[in-house]
Amino acid sequence: MTHPHPRIPGRRFLHSPGPTPIPEAVLHAMSAQPMDLGDPRVDANIVACEQGLKRLLHTSAADVFMYAANGHGVWEAVIENLAAPGEAVLVPATGHFSESWAVQTEALGRRVVRTPWREGWPMDVAAVEQGLRDDKAHAIKAVFAIHTDTASGVTNDLRAVRCAIDAAGHPAILVADVVSTLAAVPFAMDDTGVDVAVGASQKGLMCPTGLGFVAVNAAALAAAQRNPSPRFYWDWARRKHEQSYRKFCGTPPQNLLLGLEAALGLIFSEGLDAVWRRHAQLARAVQAAVEGWREGGALGFFAQDPATRSHSVTTITVAQGIDVEALRAVARDRFQVALAGGLGPLTGRAFRIGHLGDCNPAMILGAIAGVEAALVTLGVPVGDGGTRRALMSLADAAIQPSPAQVGTGALFQGGLEPGRAVDVRAVEE
Repeated sequence: MTHPHPRIPGRRFLHSPGPTPIPEAVLHAMSAQPMDLGDPRVDANIVACEQGLKRLLHTSAADVFMYAANGHGVWEAVIENLAAPGEAVLVPATGHFSESWAVQTEALGRRVVRTPWREGWPMDVAAVEQGLRDDKAHAIKAVFAIHTDTASGVTNDLRAVRCAIDAAGHPAILVADVVSTLAAVPFAMDDTGVDVAVGASQKGLMCPTGLGFVAVNAAALAAAQRNPSPRFYWDWARRKHEQSYRKFCGTPPQNLLLGLEAALGLIFSEGLDAVWRRHAQLARAVQAAVEGWREGGALGFFAQDPATRSHSVTTITVAQGIDVEALRAVARDRFQVALAGGLGPLTGRAFRIGHLGDCNPAMILGAIAGVEAALVTLGVPVGDGGTRRALMSLADAAIQPSPAQVGTGALFQGGLEPGRAVDVRAVEE
């Protein structure tokens, strides 16, 4: 009898930008039996996750609140805490995910001020400043900014957004979605002037989907206290409590938290500077392959400025007539490489290669070769040497490793300036 799902030898490579591969140590940690809520190990686990996230976010001033939710859940937590129904927020356009956040905000009865967006380019920071200057009554309560839009693969400059808010003399709270960038590129919450950072477990944190979190500073907590909007499960004030049960408004998701503690341990044992260098190295390899493929005339980069191309995910456009879903099916079923398709306005126009989380050069080379094989199988012209360019990029990186002052361009757009050395000791202590 033929089984409808025959065994696949080896392991299928998962190269979506989320979920991402889960390390064995994380899976093992999650396999433990849960504990009663009075067990002191429960509180120790929660504290370890809170402190680890604060260390990763480079914040000493913020409180961390964790939710049994995905990224959209913590978006809702931000909306409910910072704006009452009828009040406004400004959402700088970055593509699919900024628009999704805007639509969710409107569905909850808030008003949204949007900025214009050019496909393939980062958010219009000048329009953000102008929108805030035009808000003479300070009706806008917050700016919801996406660090890297996972659909577009474009990284935005959060420091520039903070400067725009300050230049406009506006009291709006700056909220940064770092779901796609945390643990992939440097992000310094306090130094960048971010009031609320929003993250989730299934990308650079190498955990299953289902654990979202926010880091909230004093200004944002004060804004939430002034907000008369009724709320319960999402309420930051209600979760600011010493008891683990109260921190989660019910039973904590213990096994997810055990996995997160293990994942944070892996990140810190590798060293943050090494984690950032690794992500930059893998991104360069993927983008080197795309440079080769686009010589065939059918593929290209969605992100037009190389300095803004994400270290987490690369979005690759396809010429009209190329069936993206057929490409994904061939890559997945014949060559065991799982890719992501285009989202929102890029549906059918692009595919995406994730290169974040528990990923190494051999995995990236396998993914790139599998993608190229799928493209060739479908008769898509890809030029000559995309895979070899990736190989040479990785070989050059191995011969000439990056210094402690890591990367340029998009790597620093979360709060570490170009030309400013990363103090590894400060990061790791």
